[in-house]
Amino acid sequence: MYVDSHCHLSFPELAERIGDIRAEMATAQVDRALCICTTLEEFEQVHALATGYDNFWCSAGVHPDNEGVREPTLGDLLALAARPRVVAIGETGLDYYRLNGRSIEAMEWQRERFRVHIRAARATGLPLVVHTRSASDDTLAILREEGAARSPNGTPGDGPGGVFHCFTETDAVARAALDLGFYISFSGILTFKTAQALREVAAFVPLERCLIETDSPYLAPVPHRGKTNSPAYVPFVAQQIAALKGLSVETVARATSANFERLFRLPTPNSDQY
Repeated sequence: MYVDSHCHLSFPELAERIGDIRAEMATAQVDRALCICTTLEEFEQVHALATGYDNFWCSAGVHPDNEGVREPTLGDLLALAARPRVVAIGETGLDYYRLNGRSIEAMEWQRERFRVHIRAARATGLPLVVHTRSASDDTLAILREEGAARSPNGTPGDGPGGVFHCFTETDAVARAALDLGFYISFSGILTFKTAQALREVAAFVPLERCLIETDSPYLAPVPHRGKTNSPAYVPFVAQQIAALKGLSVETVARATSANFERLFRLPTPNSDQY
């Protein structure tokens, strides 16, 4: 019924409890999840989750905020993207939130890393999983410059498109992302008392362009805020979107699951498959 489009099951908080997490997912009717890669060093563990379970898939990429890790080349990303059950490039993007005394100009290494990921996505046709924090102008500019935009129908010659994950930006950024043909994914932040502006963004984003995620182990939704997050909590995000749009939660679950399949080019499962 539900899909968690972005989680980090390889992180220590969750990696040792995969059996329990999968049981909790089944109870919550969360039938699929996309396991996100944040470093090349982590990839094999993330990929093992995708190949070990028939309702998990994974991405290949290096998070913009990760320093002191192996820097990805285009060749690295192309090789990983060719592996079974890799359905996206990322998590990639820009993050200027923690400059640690540096200027934005000094973050050129992040911008170049982002460009490498976009080029890999263009070469493979896989969608991008985009992280942006305090850097939306540059994020959008580089996506345009590198030809990442995709039409809603995905016509030949389009860019790879993708998703702005864990969206926390303004309505203007949301509209720009939609204009580029990207999907927008909402996390448990949507349920926080302080997130009224974000709820207003979620209310206007068309349901056919929405995804839901946990970004677990972080950002557990109300009523679990402050606890370790899990894919089993993604229904709370769907419930919040349903309330904002005046829809049933079943409608939101069906739509966001169909969007997940469309974006990541996955088949619709049989109702009893998972």
